[in-house]
Amino acid sequence: MARDLAKYAKENGVKYFLMNFTDLFGTQRSKLVPAQAIAGMQKSGAGFAGFAAWLDMTPAHPDMFAIPDADAVIQLPWKPEVAWVPGDLYMDGEKIAQAPRNVLQAQIAKAAEKGLLMKAGVEPEFHLINADGSDISDDRDTQEKPCYDQSALMRRYDVISEICDTMIELGWGPYQNDHEDANGQFEINWDFYDSLKTADQLCFFRFMVKSIAEKHGLRATFMPKPFSHLTGNGCHVHASLWTLDEKTCLTYDADGDLGLSELGYHFMGGVLAHTEGLAAITNPTVNSYKRINAPTTSSGATWAPNTVTFGGNNRTHLIRVPDVGRFEFRLADGAANPYLLMAGFLAAGLDGIENKTSPGKRLDIDMYAEGHKVKGAKKLPLYLIDAIRLFAKDKVLCAALGDEFSTAYIKLKTADWDQYSRQVTQWERDTTLDC
Repeated sequence: MARDLAKYAKENGVKYFLMNFTDLFGTQRSKLVPAQAIAGMQKSGAGFAGFAAWLDMTPAHPDMFAIPDADAVIQLPWKPEVAWVPGDLYMDGEKIAQAPRNVLQAQIAKAAEKGLLMKAGVEPEFHLINADGSDISDDRDTQEKPCYDQSALMRRYDVISEICDTMIELGWGPYQNDHEDANGQFEINWDFYDSLKTADQLCFFRFMVKSIAEKHGLRATFMPKPFSHLTGNGCHVHASLWTLDEKTCLTYDADGDLGLSELGYHFMGGVLAHTEGLAAITNPTVNSYKRINAPTTSSGATWAPNTVTFGGNNRTHLIRVPDVGRFEFRLADGAANPYLLMAGFLAAGLDGIENKTSPGKRLDIDMYAEGHKVKGAKKLPLYLIDAIRLFAKDKVLCAALGDEFSTAYIKLKTADWDQYSRQVTQWERDTTLDC
């Protein structure tokens, strides 16, 4: 039986609830509901106009309602009188098929029919920048190779420790905080959970990091490539498959190559087979393709994949196998919608299992230095519009994620690209004005 939110409010001193949903572009939408009204909202949901968010709807559509997942409620440790609760979107009593959290739940149900549960951990990178967005916030963070820089990390101790303390209080199990490869860039890692819980946490994490940064007069950004000369913000996913009771890891085989089972390799094969189309979901912005198709950064490497390949414990591949029983998908970036990221990844992997797809030959080479020697390796899309077209062309992936979602996503993302294409940039003026 679901948690009683009215009772939860009384027991925890909660005065308001952020009734939340995440739209197709990953924007979090909420209404602030007083605790005295939460009982009714828990039953009937908070009403929203779909056209007002990034969903494929018009002003003529009926109200949609976010029915809270009460068991996923999170009290804000930095503002404990408020609790955040993600919701599932309904219209006319039916789940909205294009809503991202609903899309993920549909994939989880498909996996459950096969006796499978996907667990996932994420590595979200972010920059701490000036409040006006002009530059990184630490003018002493200038090393050519700033990764793990102890002094730069400690100069942001107040912010990073408050975020980590918050996660400890929430019981997420954070286990390390580090300064990442770009100046002003950080990453915090925490325990892995089932894919829906991890997606909820990732949504909340972004909200939390931005909120705490603002308390300290800073701005946090998960933008894939906020600075042209610096390493971009990835959001790597570590995935494994388990029995429904979560007792047995099905992607682990002590005798398998790299400790992965045959099932695990088929799952990986599906992800690799659908990567080109999946990129429209895992790398959903114009800016995303300035991270994965970037020239070498000031640190000497982009740390982003450039081909559809896999290897062992080798960070130059799209997929690496860092440990037994799991593998890391290194394509996704900080703009990826957490629910669609997990849904797309799971849909591709399930297709691989269904068709016993091989991931191909493992490559134990440096793809940055020797990738040009590999014949037949697929390249990643160069631009967002290429990824959108490849997604539209991948009928299997589109069908797996649902026609309503796929049609809506392709339509809105194409419009996003068209809007970008209408812009005249300063570079164009600088290079073309004298024609």
